[in-house]
Amino acid sequence: MMRKSAVFLILLAGLIILTGCSRGKDNQEPVTLTVYSQLANYSGEMTGWFAQELLERFNVKVIIVPDADGVYETRMESGNLGDIILWGSDGDQYLGAVEAGLLFDWEEDNLLDEYGPYIKENMPFALEKNKRISGGTLYGFGHDVAYSSDDHEAFFYTWDIRWDLYKKLGYPEVKDLDDYLQLLIAMKEIEPVDENGNPTYAVSLWPDWDGDMVMYVKAFATAYYGYDELGIGLYDPETGDYYGALDEDGPYLESLRFFNALYRHDLLDPDSMTNTFDRAMEKVKNGGTFFSIFNFAGSIVFNTIDHQNEGKMMLTLTPEEATPIVYGMNVQGGNRIWSIGAKTQYPELCMQIINWLATPEGRMISEYGPKGVTWDYDENGKAYFTELGKQMRYDKDTAFPEETGYSGKFSDGEFEFNNTTWSLNAINPESGEPFNWEFWESNQGEPQSEIEADWRAFTGVTHPNDYLSSRNYKVALGTSYAPGARSYELRVQWEQVTKAIKDYSWRAIYANSEAQFNAIVRMMQRDVRSYGYDACLEWSQQEAAKRKALEDEVRQGI
Repeated sequence: MMRKSAVFLILLAGLIILTGCSRGKDNQEPVTLTVYSQLANYSGEMTGWFAQELLERFNVKVIIVPDADGVYETRMESGNLGDIILWGSDGDQYLGAVEAGLLFDWEEDNLLDEYGPYIKENMPFALEKNKRISGGTLYGFGHDVAYSSDDHEAFFYTWDIRWDLYKKLGYPEVKDLDDYLQLLIAMKEIEPVDENGNPTYAVSLWPDWDGDMVMYVKAFATAYYGYDELGIGLYDPETGDYYGALDEDGPYLESLRFFNALYRHDLLDPDSMTNTFDRAMEKVKNGGTFFSIFNFAGSIVFNTIDHQNEGKMMLTLTPEEATPIVYGMNVQGGNRIWSIGAKTQYPELCMQIINWLATPEGRMISEYGPKGVTWDYDENGKAYFTELGKQMRYDKDTAFPEETGYSGKFSDGEFEFNNTTWSLNAINPESGEPFNWEFWESNQGEPQSEIEADWRAFTGVTHPNDYLSSRNYKVALGTSYAPGARSYELRVQWEQVTKAIKDYSWRAIYANSEAQFNAIVRMMQRDVRSYGYDACLEWSQQEAAKRKALEDEVRQGI
């Protein structure tokens, strides 16, 4: 009887909310939802244009809680994770919340049927995957879902480099990492300071996203060798070979050695260990760095209209021996899960918001801004940017004019959940083109600047994706793989091991000599093993074997 009463109260609350939503701007008090996002770089109440979209569409305000040290443990102990919960992976922490009963069952009281119809109709494989890894109950779906698995994603390990400086240096040959280091040394010699008069560096790192290893180090190995992060090492998606983080001359330590070489040549931003992502991107925007393995931390930030008019651009150039990874489209979605907290008072409202974000309109608005203001569809149903949208694409600090009805800069109001529903490279069913603006028909055509024309002439292609597709690369196939649970003892060992790997890695990056670097690595190998590295490595190798078996099934067409 008490259960039925509780359900009735929840449904009544949802009905009141829905009535408030449908009445738009009536004098209903906005509902405040807490979004605990393990992916967010933002903390506090969302402001700006996307917050305005949520307020007008759902009468909702959102407070973002990022995953700082101790946040997960504190919220688990309280028994209340929040209203909408976004997971960095579908591993131990997610499974721990499932086991503790802290997530809302999407099939309870027909929640998905009634308030998530677009998700239910269009993401059946992603929902089934979540149900399977969650022990038979549906709690959400993973990120970057595709409508079809026929192709791979666009490359985002794009090896962006300051092409204007590369041109000034006479297009030197870059075969391997030694050549790449020499190129970066030469770039610093011809451009020692940025636009604000501060010293330039090859790259500026940030520790915000460090997981089981130092993020940028393991990602560099992924970009160069084509090995994907898995547990405490890297996995070759072509062969199934697995390389532990401590392997002598393995990809992680080789990448670590490269970043130490950058530091010793004054090419690594000395603030890297204390940077936030936003501070690092500010340096990129000001011309303070020469390369990025990621497009989102390179060309997308640097290639403003002003820079292009000045003959400056970051564009793609891979070392000849590099085999960057690209990910297969996956109808089952990735590992960053959308879920709803079991203690929320507003499960229907949470589901409505997630469902809207999964519609083509919601996906486009969350990525590019308000429809009809920054983008729209033309008479043929194809997407295009408005003039304001074009400006904001190249300079996110552009402010909304008052007549648009939105306030602040584009950057002030960006979608801060930092998770995706559909893959950006999935086909938008409303336009027949990818959600990714780079592949819209309206954005094809002539180069936007002389320096881009120079890159096209040198490479013989018109787009970084075409360039990377013409080089050597590796494809990580989309499968249903999700990491298995770890025992309590292994979780304790894992925390000690991964913390030591990260701490020693940063110390090694800042070593003042090769001898000091080698000594720190030896200490890392000794101490990390004493914390239980071998047990963690064995678990990781078993996971690699599981992943390999699933990839083999895909290859065989099963």
